[in-house]
Amino acid sequence: MSLLQQAKLLLSISSTSGIVRRYFVVNGFDGALTMLGLIIGFMISATDDLTVIINACLGAAIALGMSGFSSAYVSEAAERKRALVKLEEAMIVDLHETAHGDVVRLVPIWIALVNGSAPLVISLLILLPLWLSKAGLFLPLSPLYAAIIVALVLIFLLGVFLGQIAGISWLRSGLQTLLVAFITAALIYLFAGL
Repeated sequence: MSLLQQAKLLLSISSTSGIVRRYFVVNGFDGALTMLGLIIGFMISATDDLTVIINACLGAAIALGMSGFSSAYVSEAAERKRALVKLEEAMIVDLHETAHGDVVRLVPIWIALVNGSAPLVISLLILLPLWLSKAGLFLPLSPLYAAIIVALVLIFLLGVFLGQIAGISWLRSGLQTLLVAFITAALIYLFAGL
């Protein structure tokens, strides 16, 4: 059995596809909103030192990725082991060397990778304009404004993805996630001014 076929089998046995999608969206959204918040905070602080901004945002992105990976792995591994023990008790058989045992060992890793990589990759995409500007590339906007636009586009696309999954209007779903981003930005401006 090929690796792809095995992965499909394990995802089917474990009914994991929905969980993976949710983790991707939830943690991708966390990464995007965190970067948006940091960048707006730097704008309010009138900080334009790209090295400081990039380092702070990169630190947060890596922390989000590690938190997502480790928390998902620990919780999913525990839940999968618990489910396997219950199944073994019900069937009165050891399932460790079966596909069900493989699910316990491999699915938590898959979920953890998605959970950790979603906020990290989305954060890195948002930081791209900052890196390009630091490298000397001309941007039509300031790098912070460009990063905010990238964040808003990615947040909108996460909403579009959710709309596709739910079978509802992709535009409405995308606009709903954008509304959350705008509310977040308004709250940051409101409380940063206090």
